[in-house]
Amino acid sequence: MLANFADAAGLFFNYQIFLAIAFGTLLGLVFGSLPGLTATMGIALLLPLTFGMEPVTGIGMLLGVYCGAISGGSIPAALLNIPGTPSSVATTLDAFPMARNGEPGRALGLCIVSSFIGGLISVAVFAFMSPIVADVALKFSAIEYFALGLFGLTIIASVSGDSIIKGLVAGLIGVLISLIGIDSLTGMVRLTAGIPELIGGVDFMPALIGLFALSQIIRDVTSDDATLNAEKKVRISNAYPRVRETLSKWKVWLSSSLIGSIVGAIPGAGGSIASFLAYDQAKRMSKTPEKFGKGTPEGVVACESANNGMTGGALIPMMTLGIPGDASAAILMGGLLIQGLQPGPMLFQEQSNIAYGIIIAFLIANIFMFSFQSIGIKLFVRVLQIPRSYLMPFIMVMCILGSYGISGTLSSAWILLFFGVFGYFLNRFGFSAAPVVLGMILGYMVESNFRRGMTMFEGDWTVFFSRPISLTFLILSALSIGLPLYQRYRKAKKQRELKASEA
Repeated sequence: MLANFADAAGLFFNYQIFLAIAFGTLLGLVFGSLPGLTATMGIALLLPLTFGMEPVTGIGMLLGVYCGAISGGSIPAALLNIPGTPSSVATTLDAFPMARNGEPGRALGLCIVSSFIGGLISVAVFAFMSPIVADVALKFSAIEYFALGLFGLTIIASVSGDSIIKGLVAGLIGVLISLIGIDSLTGMVRLTAGIPELIGGVDFMPALIGLFALSQIIRDVTSDDATLNAEKKVRISNAYPRVRETLSKWKVWLSSSLIGSIVGAIPGAGGSIASFLAYDQAKRMSKTPEKFGKGTPEGVVACESANNGMTGGALIPMMTLGIPGDASAAILMGGLLIQGLQPGPMLFQEQSNIAYGIIIAFLIANIFMFSFQSIGIKLFVRVLQIPRSYLMPFIMVMCILGSYGISGTLSSAWILLFFGVFGYFLNRFGFSAAPVVLGMILGYMVESNFRRGMTMFEGDWTVFFSRPISLTFLILSALSIGLPLYQRYRKAKKQRELKASEA
């Protein structure tokens, strides 16, 4: 394998490859930081430019867009509570409170370093563990997807804020929203209230932008807090975590990055699920779980490590099996086909120099991503010094343009408006938007795969407990629900005993 990497390294004695990757990464950061513009859009935009390029140069540029956009989504998530990409939703839970507490530089620094570490670990997983991870991902059927989605739904308790009951209600609302549209098994239209535009379901991106971006704009406009309209003195010193702090969180970096890589390798799972799973795991590992959601560094580290850990994972089934891990990987696979390359096991055998060259290009893209963000961190933080009277209208216009650009119809703009108002009232009555998003992501996945699994096995529900991967996720789901309840019971019991002893 090392010999293959040495042969592939010879392709990089060409400055054009580095320029292409750098350009792609920079464009990706722009796309990721603007609400409504996604990594998929950026890759699709540059795909025609790869026609006349060498394979590694063209794919390297697209990988730069991919890495840059996923990491760039953390910039508005941390500074404005507006996730630039769906996978950055979980980042808002702790990065934005940290920025609001007067540490926007540190919040961004943690995001950048975490993204870089997650990216490096995903490169290692991609390079050295592709066959193993791909083999596990290939065993996922409707049964395993249902169990994975159910396990994901148990995370709602971790992202519910102060009230688990409100979090469960919000999650249930998200699940109901995910069921709107045509039933994939029967073809029946459901929960559309007679609105033709909802037959295809609720567009996720406009809804996401509304829940976070537009609702945040409404909150800021209607707020009586004078500090929102005043210029802020931002702290950008000590933005990056020190080496000792970085090493002290190695368990969070490693576990979150591996979670991202493994979940990313499961076709259709995506970065949103990976970041929420990593956040939940970090909260369980923490000695101070009560600080999560209030600006704790571990929460930021977990989400961003998983986000960029997912990128390498999504490339594994694409390169080794010809099965893209997500929408962005599907367009990347199109780029391979355009270059006359056939993704699959034989790619590493017949054209090993190109296959391993793509892995090296992926590593370089992560380095450029870290470099550009490190250079621009002071500029990013300055966004908070722009008067809200100028910043909010600009963000509003970008939200509308981004939502409209997704489908090219006004229905997306109406969805944006509805969920913006809905998100505003959710926040006003103490509900968190994160469980709604989690329910929207996982609701349809759980429901459709449960029914598909029951149909495949003629109503035999025991199959969910007889398959190893499915059983593992179901046990983890039970533990995810049971352990916090048991810990809460023990804590309450100790408090009662303490009061009794004092009396």
